[in-house]
Amino acid sequence: MPLPSGPAPQATVFIIDDDTSFLRSLARLLRASGFPVVAHSSAAEFLASLRPDLSGCVITDLKMPGMDGMALQATLLKAGSPLPILFLTGHGDIPTSVQAMRHGADDFLTKQATKADLIAAVNRALARNERERAERARLRARRQQFELLTDREREVLRHVVQGQLNKQIAADLGIRERTVKFHRTNLTTKLNLHSVAELTRLVQETGVFPPPM
Repeated sequence: MPLPSGPAPQATVFIIDDDTSFLRSLARLLRASGFPVVAHSSAAEFLASLRPDLSGCVITDLKMPGMDGMALQATLLKAGSPLPILFLTGHGDIPTSVQAMRHGADDFLTKQATKADLIAAVNRALARNERERAERARLRARRQQFELLTDREREVLRHVVQGQLNKQIAADLGIRERTVKFHRTNLTTKLNLHSVAELTRLVQETGVFPPPM
């Protein structure tokens, strides 16, 4: 399911529940606690407004008509949504909660949970979302550094991170060893890294090159 693009809004708590009275009550509680809130009466309604740049977290009921909470979680995972998900339900059970947590849910609470527990869970989810957004931004910046490399420098880098010596790289690429040294100097300068270990770690972190066969 592709996600449409749009301007990045502030961190928001998205609530999804088909119980209108509970939805309104929870929205009021969270707004009174200082959280920006957007309420939806169905998973389909929420997904219709989903964008990849949304910041915040999702609180969803488990049992709902149409798409239930577990199906919503699966859809968000498939879509690559970065929003942490909290289950707040009156129908929870241990096997379901275990399944939800294994698929990345931040928390699994019943609707009888205390206000303190709920607020703490929301704060944890928002903190996780902020950390992950910062990490994604860091990796994007690191990937952009690779765009500064020439095709030949990228070829040399691929051989370097496979542990090859300059002489071996020169033989594989059909160039002189001093040319390999020249390209290595250029690429380490552009990437601001100066050891093979650092270069290898950067490639692994960013996934710029596929792993060697």
